[in-house]
Amino acid sequence: MSSSNYEEIWQTILSRIKQNISKVAYETWFRPTKALNLEGNKLMIEIPNVFFTEWGDARYVHLAEKIAAEVTGRPIKLGYKISPSSESAEEPIRHLLSDKTRHTPPPLPPRKSNLNKRYTFDSFVVGKSNQLTHAAAKAVAQSPAASYNPLFIYGGVGLGKTHIMHAIGNEVKRHSQKKTVVYVSSERFTNELIYAIQQGNSFSFREKYRSIDLLFIDDIQFLAGKDGTQEEFFHTFNTLYDAHKQIIVTSDRAPKEIPTLEDRLISRFEWGLVTDIQPPDVETRIAILNKKAEQDSILLPYEIMLFIANNVTTNIRELEGSLIRLLAHASLTNRELTLDLAKEALTGINTQSRIPLNIDRIVRSICKKYRVSKDDILSKKRTHAIAFPRQIAMYLARQLTDLSLVQIGKSLGGRDHTTVIHAIEKITEKTKKEEKFLTELVDLSNILSC
Repeated sequence: MSSSNYEEIWQTILSRIKQNISKVAYETWFRPTKALNLEGNKLMIEIPNVFFTEWGDARYVHLAEKIAAEVTGRPIKLGYKISPSSESAEEPIRHLLSDKTRHTPPPLPPRKSNLNKRYTFDSFVVGKSNQLTHAAAKAVAQSPAASYNPLFIYGGVGLGKTHIMHAIGNEVKRHSQKKTVVYVSSERFTNELIYAIQQGNSFSFREKYRSIDLLFIDDIQFLAGKDGTQEEFFHTFNTLYDAHKQIIVTSDRAPKEIPTLEDRLISRFEWGLVTDIQPPDVETRIAILNKKAEQDSILLPYEIMLFIANNVTTNIRELEGSLIRLLAHASLTNRELTLDLAKEALTGINTQSRIPLNIDRIVRSICKKYRVSKDDILSKKRTHAIAFPRQIAMYLARQLTDLSLVQIGKSLGGRDHTTVIHAIEKITEKTKKEEKFLTELVDLSNILSC
């Protein structure tokens, strides 16, 4: 093909790329691009924002250049240029309700962002476990609603989801004080909606959440089962999205794994980018401890950071909690920070000699405690004597491993993820009602974590 037909060449390349990767990957990384020119062996591509160079380049550039060489018959290198029109729309939202309703709205209280100014990108430690989410968050903060709308972030407790959400909001406000930003937990969103309905003041509620530039909803999984709140949020989402306003959502699990969440909401969450944060690896854990020590002007020996990082592997919250515990111990006993002091102060946390936990080990422990066989656990038998231990195994697998609901179900007799969700809900409910059972479950978890 002639170099002057660079747009046709790029479309041919895209059609072949589409055959080699998933639909989600293609829609995320390649659909928003377009060719600018082809000079010699360099094909210039326009991309929405710098996020594409930070992540997409590393994952797919080799494939794209390989196919480009096949199409053109010569080696091709891709170059990038960020689109100059990546800013989000600025027009305020109008006509939320009928004219009749608009005539008598109660006055709105001053809108608060609810942002925590301590949570910034500078204080967020980036590692392999969160680099995709971090890059996406930076792109959203740079150009809200331009590429990743909505941005759905999921992961376990204490991994930094709320931090990154506040960081986006603070960065946006730093560059534009005129932007209206609201951060709210799903629980508070629900409570405000209930109060507004009770007071006959739905207008104010809708005006508050539908006339802003960025909406942050934390822990969206708590909307599960709340049909009325889901209905209200659905229409709020549509209003903001149609007006090119940015929506950021967090959850402890992927959209499809949230039980009783409406399909239409799941679908809308998947319109944008769904990205997860994993527990930090040891290098990132050390970096987090170092950052925390620097913020508190504390000289923390590397051997202590390594000891804590090797023994606290669950989440950032527990990692920082262990450091606070150590510092308090040193202060109260008037002793220097040493490795021996760290071992003394942190007695009871996981040790370096722990056995890697997998689902087989969980099943073996369950079988031993409840006197059932592994074959029984994996079977289709539904008697209480077998189903109950099986549900505990599913619950512990979710709590103590990184396996997804689908993987847990597959490992425990080829069951689907809805069965696993049901088991987790049953065991969770039982722990709330029976203190003795909760103690047994905690003891079992501690044994498995050793």
